[in-house]
Order: sequence, then structure tokens, then C-alpha cells
Amino acid sequence: MTLERFAPAKVNLFLHVIGRRADGYHVLDSLAVFPAVGDWVRAAPAEALSLRISGPFGGVLQAEADNLLLRAARQLSPGAGAALALEKNLPVASGIGGGSADAAAALHVLARLWHLPAPTGAQALALGADVPVCLAGLPARMGGIGEILAPAPRLPTFGMVLANPGVAVPTPAVFRARQGGFSAPAALPAAWSDVGAMVADLKATCNDLEVAALGIQPVIGQVLSLLAALPGARLVRMSGSGATCFALFDTPEAAAQAARSIQVPGWWCWGGGLYEPVPADL
Repeated sequence: MTLERFAPAKVNLFLHVIGRRADGYHVLDSLAVFPAVGDWVRAAPAEALSLRISGPFGGVLQAEADNLLLRAARQLSPGAGAALALEKNLPVASGIGGGSADAAAALHVLARLWHLPAPTGAQALALGADVPVCLAGLPARMGGIGEILAPAPRLPTFGMVLANPGVAVPTPAVFRARQGGFSAPAALPAAWSDVGAMVADLKATCNDLEVAALGIQPVIGQVLSLLAALPGARLVRMSGSGATCFALFDTPEAAAQAARSIQVPGWWCWGGGLYEPVPADL
């Protein structure tokens, strides 16, 4: 028996750095959504713990001595065996939570495989600040270092294009490079009636890491410019700590069509709508 779970990308529609804790971690305010593109994590019974990695971006992770999926397994049940497989479709270190999503998916499938209680937010947080929101897998307002979750405003149907220029941007380096003060938390309604209302409110927010990431990888500016020039693009911004950027569209179909028009060698692009979890994933 092989169990599997989709690990969707996580996109930060805005990201405000609102403070810094005594331990050096930054306090954030963000709105996270999950587009319908991601990795797959699979697990099958085995006496020993192992991990096989495939997919277009799998080669980048082959040299890792201790992948997050293996750490998730050891934390959930030390000494237990499983044959894990990761199909890596998302670019690595790209600001869309791929590694965190993979770890969260591993917690879910291994808890089912080993007949354990559902994994907790505390278990997820021990693996990384973005893992709790990926464990929940639903649009959410993120606070603290990412572990404080609240329901997102009710979202309208909309489309999104993602584009990554093929460069990795380590999150710690971006935070170290960030300059300036702190932003205020965003003021968001309980619901957005349509895409226009959502975009209008999001334009009053920003990504406080964008300038720092641009200083590390100036090519991000090219991505933002290309997305802004796409017909129908309503809002263009960098996600997380980069280098992936996004553009919002009125419909998933419009986003998919716009993504097909991007033909830049070495870039990864995708267009569509948000992921809708099946009941078994909730």
C-alpha cells in the first residue's frame, strides 16, 4: 500500500515584517494562499527509512544529507521505517514554501501509514516556520514567525501566474540584507466580494523582503517587469523571500493563458487557480 499527498506551493500575497523577537527571529504579518501546483509525497511500508527523489527539480536535493522529509519522519516516530518518495516539481529555495509543503505532506502521510494521531502544529513548527501553514493547507493569515494562523478573508475566484528565473535565494540571506524599520499589520476585511476589491486592498500592502532580495538577485526585477507587462495582470509582486514572483488575474483561465506566453529559457512558469483540497486532505 502506497499513500500519497499533494504538497501545493505557498504564495504570500503580501508579507510585512512588523517586528523582531529577542531571539532574532522576525515577526511577520502575511496572507498565504495555495495555488494548484506543487510536489507529491508518497510513503509505503518498509523496515527502514529511505527517501527517493525524482522530478524536474529533484537533482538539486540529491546531495542533501538530511532532507526535511527524513527529519519529519524521525520526529514523528523515531526508528520507524517507511519508503518515502518525493516528486519535486517546484523550484528549490524559491519563496513558495516547497520544502515546507513537502515536510507537511510527509507528516500527514506518515501519520496515516503508521496509524498515529494527526500531526500537530507544534510538530510542524519544529521543522520550520512555514510548515504549520502548509500542514493546514488552507488560505490563512500568518503571524508570529509564521506559526500563528488565523482564517484568511473569504477569497473570490481568481487566477495567478508564477514565474521563477532559475536562481535560488536563501531566506536567511534576505533577512540579513533587509534594511529599514518595521511595517504595520495590514488592514483586511472579512471577505472580498470580487477580484477588484481584493486587489485594491492588497495594493495597500507590500512585500518587505522584495528590495533585499532584488539586491541579492537583480534578475527578480526582470521577472516583475515581465509579469507586469502581461495583458490582464492586476497585481504583481514577489512571494516570500524570492525569487518566485506572481501576477494576479481575474480568472484561472486567463492566468493559464498568460503563463503559456512566457517563453524565457531557464525560467519556471505556471498559471492557474488555487488548490482545492479534497475532503481526505483536510
